[in-house]
Parts: sequence; structure tokens; C-alpha cells
Amino acid sequence: MSKLIEAKHLRRVYGNDDVQTVALDDVSLEIDRGEFVAIMGPSGSGKSTLLHILAMLDKQTSGSYKFDGKAVDAYPEDAIAKVRNKKAGFVFQAFNLLPRTTVLDNVELPLLYSDTPQHQWKDLALRAIKMVHLEHRLEHESNQLSGGEKQRVAIARALVNDPEIIFADEPTGNLDTKASHELMEIIKELNEEGRTIIVITHEKEIADYAGRIIRLRDGKLEEDRITKK
Repeated sequence: MSKLIEAKHLRRVYGNDDVQTVALDDVSLEIDRGEFVAIMGPSGSGKSTLLHILAMLDKQTSGSYKFDGKAVDAYPEDAIAKVRNKKAGFVFQAFNLLPRTTVLDNVELPLLYSDTPQHQWKDLALRAIKMVHLEHRLEHESNQLSGGEKQRVAIARALVNDPEIIFADEPTGNLDTKASHELMEIIKELNEEGRTIIVITHEKEIADYAGRIIRLRDGKLEEDRITKK
């Protein structure tokens, strides 16, 4: 397998010279294409900070980060935005759906910022909605959906540009046990189709879906182990 992510000695410091908070401290890791990785750790361990750097939503204070073989620091800001839009999908705990807007329109949203011709949007959105088994909710507005259905719409939206990697930050945090496992089965299927998955979670049952678990504590890499081949 080829490397998709190569991070060396990542350090992220917030604040100024007077008051500084070290969120990440000398974290190095590599992730191959097609891996399913869970990042775990207590609150304040640096999980979200690491995810945001790997997802190119934030930059490290020091250290180096290569995505798909190219140093992220070498990209201009507008180029990073294009890479994120084309190669990455994002799923967050809070769903971030537009209220009083249909499932179809919510899933089409990332295409507004892409180079995809508008006449292709509906077909691409329908394909993504089918992947999360929500065809029957196509014209429902997001405020008419259950929590589990909202998160499936969020996954469909993340999939609409056919990304290579999906970053999910506590995707089951607002869901009950049944909806959580239904959601993780969908994410597992996406991984089996070849997509790289990085999930932040504090729940062991959710991390058990991954093939590799990375644990952080106090901003440092505490454990990195393969759980299944």
C-alpha cells in the first residue's frame, strides 16, 4: 500500500508568548491508503487537533505533514481548499445540515464549491444517498429526520465528491446505540470499498470497527497498534 498521510514530529501550540497551551507534542505517524484508523484519548488529549491538521483544516506549529506525497505547507491556501473539496469528506458530531432544506439539497452542497458541472449534481447526490440507504427520505427536510438519519445525510454529503479519505469527528456522539452501530456499518462498507477512514471516538465499541487504534494522551502519542488485518 502507498502512503496517503505522512506526519513527522507534529506540534501544535495555541496562545501567545505569555500563555501557551501545547495541544500536540511531537506526534509522528503514517497512514496507508485504504486503512481504517480510530483515534482515541481522553478530553484534551489532542484528538481533534490532530484530526484538524490531518484534514488540512488547521496547520501545525512545527513538524512536517505530507498528504498524498506532497508537503501541505507547499500548497497555497486556495489549493488546499481544492484538495479538501476533491479528496476529503468530513463528518462531524453536530451533523451541520441546513435546516428546512431537503436531503437532496443538503447532499448537493459541496458540489457548489467544486468544478463539477451543475447538470451532474443530482445524479452524484442520488448516488451518495443510495450508498447510505436513504432514498426514501430524498425530499424530506433535515428537521424531519431522526439523529441517525441526519448523520447518514452528513455521510452522503461527505461522499458526494467521491473522496479518497473520510475524516469523522465523534460521528456517533449524538446517537443512540442502535443508530451508532448502523452508522458504523455504513462507514465500514465505505472502507471495504477502498476509502481511507479516520474516526475520532472515545467509545471502545466504535473503535473496534477500525483496523488500527491510535491513542493520544496530553498531546502525545501513547499507543499505535494494528487490531485486525
